[in-house]
Amino acid sequence: TTEHKTRTAQQHQQPAMQRLLAENGRLRRQLQAAQEELEAVRTQLQTTQQQLNATRQELKAAQQRAKTAERQLRAAQREVERLRQTVEKLGRAAKRQAAPFRKQDQPSQQPKKPGRKRGRRHGQHAHRTPPPQIDEHYDVPLPDACPHCGGGHLEETAMATQYQTEIPRRPIYRQFDIHIGKCCDCGRRVQGRHELQTSDALGAASSQLGPDAHAAVVILNKELGLSHGKCARLFDRLFGIKIARATSIRSILRTAQLATSAQEQAKRDIRGSPFVVPDETGWRVGGRNAWLHVMVGDTATCYKIGRRSGDVAETLLGSDWSNTMIHDGWSAYNRFRSAFHQQCIHHLKRRCERLLKAAVGVAARLPQAVLQLIEEAFCVRRGWRGHRISTDESAMLGLDLTCRLEKLTQGRFCNKENRKLADHILKHALHWFWFLIDPKIDATNYRAEQALRFAVVNRKVWGGNRTPRGADAQGITLTLGRTLEQRGHCPVDWFSRLRRTPGGIPLPDPVR
Repeated sequence: TTEHKTRTAQQHQQPAMQRLLAENGRLRRQLQAAQEELEAVRTQLQTTQQQLNATRQELKAAQQRAKTAERQLRAAQREVERLRQTVEKLGRAAKRQAAPFRKQDQPSQQPKKPGRKRGRRHGQHAHRTPPPQIDEHYDVPLPDACPHCGGGHLEETAMATQYQTEIPRRPIYRQFDIHIGKCCDCGRRVQGRHELQTSDALGAASSQLGPDAHAAVVILNKELGLSHGKCARLFDRLFGIKIARATSIRSILRTAQLATSAQEQAKRDIRGSPFVVPDETGWRVGGRNAWLHVMVGDTATCYKIGRRSGDVAETLLGSDWSNTMIHDGWSAYNRFRSAFHQQCIHHLKRRCERLLKAAVGVAARLPQAVLQLIEEAFCVRRGWRGHRISTDESAMLGLDLTCRLEKLTQGRFCNKENRKLADHILKHALHWFWFLIDPKIDATNYRAEQALRFAVVNRKVWGGNRTPRGADAQGITLTLGRTLEQRGHCPVDWFSRLRRTPGGIPLPDPVR
């Protein structure tokens, strides 16, 4: 019975055990799934943590970039403000009459003391010498009474001489009785001509200006910069000669026409010059943009008004011109491949000084080094001029400076302006210190700039020319006036003789 009861109890407990075992397996499977899910969550959490760290780093880098961009923006804003003020300043300065003549924005804090220097730098006193001839003589007796006390008892103790030079304000009026006849052989009309006549015109054009007056018009307008209206007023107020503005214009045009052959002679002298110094500046013809070109040789100077092109220089010199050319680096002059080129060293110096004003940090190294080499080159030139070094030593030092300059500008430059400066220097590597290899060559193009100086000043008065014919006359008269001064002759005398000669006259030889 007990065994039966036990077997019956086991039979009753067996399904419960099976259910417990099944429940245990189910729970185990759930636990394993939960553990796998927990492991997946942990993996996902680690991935999320890594992504969060990467996001934090990206955010930090973005914040650094934002700060850098903000600093750059502030610097750019300051630069824009500086440039805006500079533009406004230049705009105001351009409207002032004294703008082209001002050399610096602020006066020097320690200006040079006016007046003569002491000691050996005092210099020689200048005084007017007595005139070569006396046209008027006046006797100056003692006054009737003493100007100090009013006494009338004066006694002469000595006599002194004083000279005075005055300008002649009274015009000279000439009358020419011209004999007119005809040729018995050909039957054509013939009339006489005096050496002081400036034209053969008669009738309504029989009243004319003299040769000196025509020469004065050229000098007043083209060299001194007086407009045609001011020339007419000067003749009226100073000499009592009434002329119209158109008279001044026609006089210059006729003078330029007579001087065409002399201009061609000056062009031939320029082609044969051992060196030429060209330059150009802006001009106006009929309200349109043009350019005034100048070429300075050893005994002649040529001016030409045209467009900004190298064709002007090539037409004047010829493409095969093979002497020395000293210029400011305009690319149009590179077409003269047979010539020796000397780049203006002062233009390079000014460019480096301009870069130093805005350079920061390492960007200032290249312009400073170039300026140092330029200063060494000038020291060599001063040593050669002072006879402290020979010509051969100057040439060796010039080659050494050329090699150092070329080595200095090779490589890579982060600064854009320095990169452009280095490329410009390397492009003309052998053209910077040629004046040390051949000391007879100028280091700068100062001759051309001086030749343009008075033309630039005159441009501010009347701006240019109204017609191409006037522009041609401008170039001819400037060429001859400057060439005559360069050769040591008086332009007034030459232009006066030109107006008295119908066929024109040649240029005189230089005064030695």
